[in-house]
Amino acid sequence: MAVKIRLKRMGKIRTPFYRIVVADSRTKRDGRVIEEIGTYNPKTEPSTIHVDSERAQYWLGVGAQPTESVAAILKLTGDIGGESSLKQPEPKADKAEAFQAALKDLHAEPKKSATTSKAKKDKAEDEAPAAEQAEAPAEETPAEDAKADEA
Repeated sequence: MAVKIRLKRMGKIRTPFYRIVVADSRTKRDGRVIEEIGTYNPKTEPSTIHVDSERAQYWLGVGAQPTESVAAILKLTGDIGGESSLKQPEPKADKAEAFQAALKDLHAEPKKSATTSKAKKDKAEDEAPAAEQAEAPAEETPAEDAKADEA
């Protein structure tokens, strides 16, 4: 019986997720498997790969042939020919810590009374036109001139 180490596709449409499996070469791609030895998720950044190295070495030792894609994955993990060259994802910041830091920043800001300064500006603007009207001499209109002549 020819045994292959290959990928079994899982997941939804346009979001593939693969299991690395050992199966008879004559079975369907997603058919019956002998053993699952790992997972591969190409959609994460960087891609997530988990392989049970002991089981992969065992199956390679008894003659299982990896497909091209699985061979590339096993080279990355170091199971075939050398050291692991996997990139590790950067750890995500804790949401609770970020929230606490944002609260500290919020409470550390000096209190600004924007309404008071705006109210002062509005009051100053209202007083300025009134002062200009009081200072300017009253101009007489032609209708007022006619009334003054009649009286």
